[in-house]
This record gives sequence, structure tokens and C-alpha cells, in this order.
Amino acid sequence: MKILVLGGTLFLSKAVATEAIARGHDVTCAARGESGLVPVGARLVPLDRSAPEFGSLVEDWDAVVDVARTPSWVRDALAALADRTKHWTFISTINVYADDATPHGTPETLPLLEPIPDDREQTGPEVYGGNKVACEQAVQSSAKASLVIRPGLIAGPGDPSGRYSYWPSRLADGGEVLAPDHADRDVQLVDVRDLAAWIVHCAETGTTGVFDGTSPVARLGDVLAQTAAGVGAAPELTWVDPDFLVEREVNPWSGARSLPLWLPLPDYAGLLSHDVTASLEAGLRIRPIEETARDTLAWLRDNPDEMKTGLTRAEERQVLEDWHTIRA
Repeated sequence: MKILVLGGTLFLSKAVATEAIARGHDVTCAARGESGLVPVGARLVPLDRSAPEFGSLVEDWDAVVDVARTPSWVRDALAALADRTKHWTFISTINVYADDATPHGTPETLPLLEPIPDDREQTGPEVYGGNKVACEQAVQSSAKASLVIRPGLIAGPGDPSGRYSYWPSRLADGGEVLAPDHADRDVQLVDVRDLAAWIVHCAETGTTGVFDGTSPVARLGDVLAQTAAGVGAAPELTWVDPDFLVEREVNPWSGARSLPLWLPLPDYAGLLSHDVTASLEAGLRIRPIEETARDTLAWLRDNPDEMKTGLTRAEERQVLEDWHTIRA
């Protein structure tokens, strides 16, 4: 197949190109080329999507994969290429859903945010999600055959956000580890390589429709235990009440002074508990967390300057000391 990846130099889009090459496809990546190199075996066509010139890409494609978040970029690509492309995959996000509180939702049961078709600064999940809804709608109305995949938390080697990478790094250090809330919390994530393999599989099979792209629901305690096993560690987890964490100015999800994989309940009870039965039936395969943890830690050690998120060790130690003091 002739596959065009709009991107191909960073994380998911690069993983898609890598997987497609490994399967023997003819892969072209269209990108500025400033975020990194395309995979060996791919052709790079320079493309600045803020001022795109699609002339050299106007040819017949078996499949296009686009990960953009800016509506005008998606519309421009469709205007130039949709008529000559058999299958178009758009990578969206679970942030398109207006309801984050209802567990076990699916694309058929969860309402969407209102589309935001104009390009805006995406300072929060509502604008980001609304822009992605507009991108989805553009693809669905213009492509000959369209597939929309809405990933949740994407993990694995190369993750620029660090939202899962915090845990292999922290657990590998051992000792007492601060864990949020309780072990039975729902959590979901997907290894970038599994997501990429599924995207290419769907292009090969011509799969259409809308699917969530993440793992079956797991328990946070199990995920942390499997992560620890993957990095060869046996830390002591101390589960701390979320109200106490808020009082100590520990942030959920990501960023400075945060605990990744933790989200406030009940407002976000559904964000990491989607029903992905249909995705598994459509070919999504999920590797063991141990493997994701092992490979993520290896990548972090090879790239020590990569972005990380979460508590510093000193911040974690102070919160744990305060927790033990009030419980003494």
C-alpha cells in the first residue's frame, strides 16, 4: 500500500510510519522535519501545514493518516488529497466527549462537545476537544472512506508528555512510593506501538467508523504492580487520600507537582473507563504493561533530558512525611 502519514517525526505519527514500513508498505511522511527524523525507509516531503503546499503530494494514495488538532489544517489536507485517497484515518481524542463522568461509555453512548471549527489557542481540554470534533466532522464529510480513532492516554517509548513515564522512572527507584487514592481505581492507557499497529491494520483492512483507542479497563493498583515488575522493582506503595493530596497542592494527571494517572472523582470517573469491546473486535491488541514499562524506562535512560511530569522526589517525600504525621 501507498500510505501518507501527515507527520511522521514524533511519537504516534512516527510509530505509525515505523509500523507501516515494517509491514512492507510504501510510506511517505509529510512534515516540516523539525521535530526529528522520519523512520528509516520512509520518504520525507517537507510540508508546513500553517502554509501548506500540497503540489508534490497530489497523487493516488491507498491510505492517509492524520493526527492534526487544527481544523484548518485538516480541511486543507482534505481539499487537496481526499479525492485521490481510498481510506482516511483521523486520530482524534477522548477529549471530544462532553461527558467525562459516566463509566463504560462508547462512541455510540457518549455525547460530543460542540464543534469549534475555527483555529484557536488550545489552552484547555474543552477547546482542544471542540477543535478535534470539527476535524472529525470534516474528515467524515469529505473522505471517501473514513476511520476516526479516539485514543485515551498514550504511553510508551518516545512519549513527550511523561504522563505515564513518571511511574516506570519512580517505581524503578524503589523505596516508599506515594500512590493516589486507592488501588481499585479504574485506569486505561495504550502503548503507542499497539495503537500504531492497529491504525495500520485498519488501513490494510479498510476499517471505517469511530472507535476509542485504549486498553480494557484495569485497576490502578494492578497497573502500578505490573509497572514495577516490568522495571524489576518491588517498592512499597502508600495510598494517600485524594483530599489530602489536594490540600498539599498535589495536582492530578500531569504537569509540575502532579501524580499521573490520578483524576478527581466523580467528575472524571468515565475518562479512564471506556468500554473498548468494539475496538478489540476490530483488531486492537494490547501488550502487557510490564513490556511498556520496561521499554519506557530504557528509553528514558537513553534520553535523560526528555520531558517528565509529576512530583519531584523531594516533593513526594514531604507529602509522605505529612501523611504519616497526621496518621500517627
